[in-house]
Amino acid sequence: MDIVLAPDPILRQVCEPCEVGDKSLKKLAKEMAKTMYKNEGVGLAAPQVGVLKRIIVVDCDIESSKKNPVVLINPEIVDSSGDVVIDGEGCLSCPGITVPIARASEVRVRYFDLDGSECEMEADGLWARCIQHEIDHLDGKTLFESASPLDRLQALQDYDVALAAGAKPGETSVKVR
Repeated sequence: MDIVLAPDPILRQVCEPCEVGDKSLKKLAKEMAKTMYKNEGVGLAAPQVGVLKRIIVVDCDIESSKKNPVVLINPEIVDSSGDVVIDGEGCLSCPGITVPIARASEVRVRYFDLDGSECEMEADGLWARCIQHEIDHLDGKTLFESASPLDRLQALQDYDVALAAGAKPGETSVKVR
């Protein structure tokens, strides 16, 4: 699968809910996880590979060499708590840049797993940030729409420079030659 890069209009579309229990989702999730790992990401949403379905894969265990992606189908944040933390985020669809984004430090998310069971997960730290980021993709939001107005302007300028310098998915900064 190829990563869709901003400003492709598919990234600005709201995704359709998945049919819970749809057997084709297992293959899609497997391909998405493979693409995420190949590009050194910690999360990937279906629109980032050109599929307008509400499914994400996440694996934020960056200290572990074991691959254990979590697949969330039709995820929705049901609660957020803790401090709002501003931290730099990269995105496979916006290579070459890191953008400061404000996110809740803790979230509770409801979703379906690949077997069609309804689940809830509490997440904090990088997991919470990543889940919020990927759900933004399902709602047609990229890093640019999630940033403050001033940070958005800077990010758009930096992104143009990064693309011109040949930035590839998985890169969060690019040295300008």
